[in-house]
Amino acid sequence: MAGHLRERGELDLSECFIDAMFVAARSGGGCVGKTKRGKGTKLIAVADRSGLPVAVHATSASPHEVTLVKETLQGGFVGAKPERLIGDRACDSDPLDASLQAEGIEMIAPHRKGRKKRQTQDGRKLRRYKRRWKVGRLFAWLSNFRRLVVRYERRVENLEAARIGG
Repeated sequence: MAGHLRERGELDLSECFIDAMFVAARSGGGCVGKTKRGKGTKLIAVADRSGLPVAVHATSASPHEVTLVKETLQGGFVGAKPERLIGDRACDSDPLDASLQAEGIEMIAPHRKGRKKRQTQDGRKLRRYKRRWKVGRLFAWLSNFRRLVVRYERRVENLEAARIGG
């Protein structure tokens, strides 16, 4: 479906948004990690400029979001990579910025509060951050489905298929 939209020119990858959501795992199974909220899975999604899902990745809830960005981009539905990736404070990392820059992707994220190194973001690029509500809208839409809010599937493949409508 995403490939078809891209062929028609309706999928805009010039600006993509990334975010993650915790999914409680009732039945256990693969890719379940322990957190403060209990056992669960972390769902990471990348939305294009209009809020359509471009990549979805389900993994254990234990690792930090910044370590899962590259895996999510590699498992995308569309072969192309976004020009700019806009994330929240959890995506503020110099090693992530450098690795994405090597692939031709510009990472835009506000700085974490305790950042000790030099400031790398200026206000002009961060103006794009105000449109990050589109990935939030994608997660709000996904949260309307009971099966997607609480993980009842034991296999991760079934969970990802349910999330993308496959």
